[in-house]
Amino acid sequence: MVLSPAKITEIFYLIDEFCIEFEQTIQKHTLGNKPKRKPRMSCSELITLMVIFHSSGFRNMKHFYLFYVQKHQAHLFPHTVSYNRFVELMQAATLPMSIFLKTCCMGEGTGIAFIDSTPIRVCKNKRINRHKVFEGIAQLGKSTMGYFFGFKRYIVVNDKGELLNFVITPGNTDDRAPLKNKAFIKALKGKLCADKGYLSKELTKVLFMDGLHLITSIRNNMKNTLMELKDKILLRKRSIIETINDELKNICQIEHSRHRSFENFITNLVAGLIAYSFFPKKPAIKYNPVKSNQLAAF
Repeated sequence: MVLSPAKITEIFYLIDEFCIEFEQTIQKHTLGNKPKRKPRMSCSELITLMVIFHSSGFRNMKHFYLFYVQKHQAHLFPHTVSYNRFVELMQAATLPMSIFLKTCCMGEGTGIAFIDSTPIRVCKNKRINRHKVFEGIAQLGKSTMGYFFGFKRYIVVNDKGELLNFVITPGNTDDRAPLKNKAFIKALKGKLCADKGYLSKELTKVLFMDGLHLITSIRNNMKNTLMELKDKILLRKRSIIETINDELKNICQIEHSRHRSFENFITNLVAGLIAYSFFPKKPAIKYNPVKSNQLAAF
């Protein structure tokens, strides 16, 4: 999916407006002398190129930069640098990119949310013992698809498919751990649908006291419990977040095994989430509750 020049200009405008305000804020708290020379490529151009890459369908960043940007998009990005220099500058843009994602790309709560975790593998299982890039950071975990070595990425989305929050943890983290963090759930209210991995009687009570109703299905060896029909329908619609995870991995390619540093891994993942927020059409569900007074007539 190659973006049109108008769409690229729109993305660049939003990012550039944020970067200007970000730099003005940072300068007030910066110690020491300012650098005499500025990089040839601005921070907004770097972030824009990363977002375009994760939306374009290219699988190799070097091929995208050398054979697409420098040859076919030179009129939009006239001050490109060498690819090695671009990688160095890209890591320096991780902080403003992360703040831009948190402040400008998140949706609004609608009272209905879905949460799920997905493994982010950093290498194949047969190379775990030889892996050096994420040694001491990534951990061996287990998902429904088997064992993996890497991280877990949790996302919360609303019924419109918009991101509400995300967090990254080592691969051996319990799925219920992020929900115990007040900072992660402070913007969530209403109903939160999850899979069986989030089953916890105590956690459900704690979240309910904070105004968040955790809805999960039960395991086969558990006693059946009463549940409202609308909650059962919402659980059936939980596949929306599975579709979003599929788009993030296969279209935005937030998962691959070619990372050479942890900073590069974070930059790639954050840029992929930003690229998803600019998708013109996101997976969504229609939820229109109808109030009826039929029982009152009797």
